[in-house]
Amino acid sequence: MTDHLKRLIHKPEQSRSARSVEIFGWIILLEGTLILLAPHWVASILRIPDLSDQAANYVRLVGLLVGGLGMLYVASGRLNSRDFVFASMLDRPLVPPIMGVLWYLGIVPGPLALLFAISDGVSFLWTLSAWRSENRA
Repeated sequence: MTDHLKRLIHKPEQSRSARSVEIFGWIILLEGTLILLAPHWVASILRIPDLSDQAANYVRLVGLLVGGLGMLYVASGRLNSRDFVFASMLDRPLVPPIMGVLWYLGIVPGPLALLFAISDGVSFLWTLSAWRSENRA
């Protein structure tokens, strides 16, 4: 475990695809932190109707989960985990169509669905491009 902690602090050589996963992790870690600490502000930016106290607390739970996922991406990218990079390329392309369905059904507000769809979709394409160039070499 100490070796892994040292590698987190002083990251080793990192592939381009692992770097893309780490940067995506920092982005969603920041998103999760903002949602957790300022749910009303985030809702206003996304043009979501005012949140009740109970709704704000549920949104905070979502922020906690998103932030935890971000930490997982940061650590895996920083540790240059090729297996995690591959696994992330199975997950992230599913987010845009799922967000589209959730928006269509009225479960998720449009701006929030669009934010997650764009974030995951663009980062997936970036990681895929890096992965393919690494495997061609």
